[in-house]
Amino acid sequence: MDGPVVRRVIPSDNSCLFNAVGYVMENNKNKAPELRQVIAAAVASDPEKYNEAFLGKPNEAYCAWILDPEKWGGAIELSILSEYYGREIAAYDIQTTRCDLYGQGKNYNERAMLIYDGLHYDALAMSPAEGAPEEFDQTIYVVDQNRSIGPAEGLALDLAKEAHRKRSYTDTANFTLRCGVCQIGVIGQKEAVEHAQATGHVNFQEYK
Repeated sequence: MDGPVVRRVIPSDNSCLFNAVGYVMENNKNKAPELRQVIAAAVASDPEKYNEAFLGKPNEAYCAWILDPEKWGGAIELSILSEYYGREIAAYDIQTTRCDLYGQGKNYNERAMLIYDGLHYDALAMSPAEGAPEEFDQTIYVVDQNRSIGPAEGLALDLAKEAHRKRSYTDTANFTLRCGVCQIGVIGQKEAVEHAQATGHVNFQEYK
């Protein structure tokens, strides 16, 4: 299929990474609880690989943490899900227009694509035409001998560059947030995490 690569918006409910992966892999935006279980099981089954240094917290604590629907996923979770599905996952970062490829070097012969704005993951799909319904989306692409997936790759990068040009990303090192509970202002993800750990408040809104 040759058509535009489009962004399929996934709800912002702290499970966007898992639901975006569910959509591109299985055309299902409600896979988060199941995929969190998959990740916890993979991590628990290999405490040597998934040790405290790798996870940033003890193995058991991480498993409990990732099962919490309020917690976000990132690179560790994408690499595990790539292995689970036996496909590469390309995540296009709008801020840097970089593509992070998970499952690289495993010789998987298919790839799916996501786009990331600093806080949120959406799914990328190739549609037969602009405005076509989601059921016609193509979300799995065959990887050729050159480790390319053809035109979809360039189209996805163009989409990320266009979003970057419009500044539709969040600079998580320098963005300003206000705590929705106590209204205190914090700068960057680091301060937000520190405030959340100190107070238990996790409801932040971005403000300019």
